[in-house]
Amino acid sequence: MEAPKTIEHQIGGIQNDALRFGLHGVKSDLVGAHPLESALESAKVTQEQINRKILGYTYGSAFPLKMDLERQILSRFQRPAGPIPSSMLGLEAMTGRLDDFGFEDYLNDPRESETFRPVDTHHAMEVRLGLSKGPVAPSFM
Repeated sequence: MEAPKTIEHQIGGIQNDALRFGLHGVKSDLVGAHPLESALESAKVTQEQINRKILGYTYGSAFPLKMDLERQILSRFQRPAGPIPSSMLGLEAMTGRLDDFGFEDYLNDPRESETFRPVDTHHAMEVRLGLSKGPVAPSFM
């Protein structure tokens, strides 16, 4: 019997590789989203369903299906992991999120923070190819 050639990173379902993934935070597991944030997300979902029905009534039932297929294609199109993140411009243009004015537009992009860790390109590709486990990149220190 041949011994496995990989070392498991997970013990009990928790990422214990503190050097690679950082220390595990408990607060995010205990505290849920803010009630206003969850209400905003549910309102977005409801508005999207209403728009989908309107498009179906206006252009026929095949049009929302075509848009779903395009959304799936555009959501998979990404730049390889590295120093330049994927902007998903096509998906933002299709969903109308280009017109949204988010916090990163006036408070700065979180990726420009001094506590942001750059992406380890080799580890990100290992995760994408299934050779390694864990998140592609821990975002903050």
